[in-house]
Amino acid sequence: MSLWGHLEDRYATERPRKLLALDGGGIRGVLTLQVLIRMEEMLAEKSGQGENFRLCNYFDYIGGTSTGAIIAAGLAIGKSARFLSDFYQEVGPAMFEKAFILRRLKHLYKSEPLTEKLKEVFGADTTLDSDKLKSLLLVVTRNVTTDSPWPISTNPYAKYNAPGRADRNTQIPLWQLVRASTAAPVFFPPEVVQWDENDPSKAFLFEDGGLTPYNNPAFLIARMATHPAYKLNWSTGEKKLLVMSIGTGSAATVDADVYSGGKNAFSNLVSFPGALMYGSAVDQDLNCRIIGRCIHGGEFDRELGRCDTAIDNEVDDLVYRTDPIPDDLGRQFTYARYNAELSKKWLEKRGLGDVEPAKVSQLDSIEAIPDLIRVGQALAKEVSIDHFRLDHFGQFYQ
Repeated sequence: MSLWGHLEDRYATERPRKLLALDGGGIRGVLTLQVLIRMEEMLAEKSGQGENFRLCNYFDYIGGTSTGAIIAAGLAIGKSARFLSDFYQEVGPAMFEKAFILRRLKHLYKSEPLTEKLKEVFGADTTLDSDKLKSLLLVVTRNVTTDSPWPISTNPYAKYNAPGRADRNTQIPLWQLVRASTAAPVFFPPEVVQWDENDPSKAFLFEDGGLTPYNNPAFLIARMATHPAYKLNWSTGEKKLLVMSIGTGSAATVDADVYSGGKNAFSNLVSFPGALMYGSAVDQDLNCRIIGRCIHGGEFDRELGRCDTAIDNEVDDLVYRTDPIPDDLGRQFTYARYNAELSKKWLEKRGLGDVEPAKVSQLDSIEAIPDLIRVGQALAKEVSIDHFRLDHFGQFYQ
């Protein structure tokens, strides 16, 4: 009997596969969602499904870290990108509500609003093996107890998803895994997850998945889809595997006063998560551009440039489609990366000169949500239907 259950028709047959990877970045997930809305609109038209179309009807495997995990889980259970964007705008302030002044030394924000909202959206009893999931899902967490990254997926063939295991991953509530992935130090307390109720040693402490090398999980999800150890064994090749990656904005310098004498240990601690997330995202992007065939992506390294296999040209830091897509170059997968550079230069060239980079760069800047939406909409203009390569990856599901 197949382990795919209600997804048997979709996954039991070998075919080209499409992966979607979503970065962490706090409230800047609002930016990511604007790109996803544009993707949803484009693919809805091409699929012929209209308002019934969801991104899980196209992408076979959706993964995310931290705020990206919230979005990925929402997409995987069939929520629209527009619904999730409205959700962020509505509950963002509650998720990052200021704690009482006397509690700030313990953590800066209350965790309760986020927990309750996650239960509301995903269902308090929804687990990773629920029929609510329409596609494969990857949630990146960090196990503080074992001091290691824990990428947890719904892949039914994965070692720790085996039906006979008392501590199998798929029995964990979805909301709790997402909460574990978003438990940024200083901002939220860690999340305790009990893997086996009869074995106290299987209770682990989790922090934000952004504090792993996988804040950008693009290369990780490609590896988990193809490496034999994970047992999915999806085929590699530019016409067989598509990886699309969306960032929450590149902000290498979060604090303009980083070298000032006014910095102290506490303020450095607050800015540390953002600095780590930025560095890990760049590394994952680099891996994908070297191993995969990068058909779209802005410049992210002055020595390496953008990517030598792009199907768009960049003029004055703006991206334009010019040439037809060359044939297969023999890389492991086709790759596209969308990310905004939260700098004055990038913003001004897109008519957003009134947006303050220092504000939209913060992981918790609730007041910047309207500007983050505008930045995301500007970035979304880079998405072209050609990037989906529907001649090879045109399979849609209901």
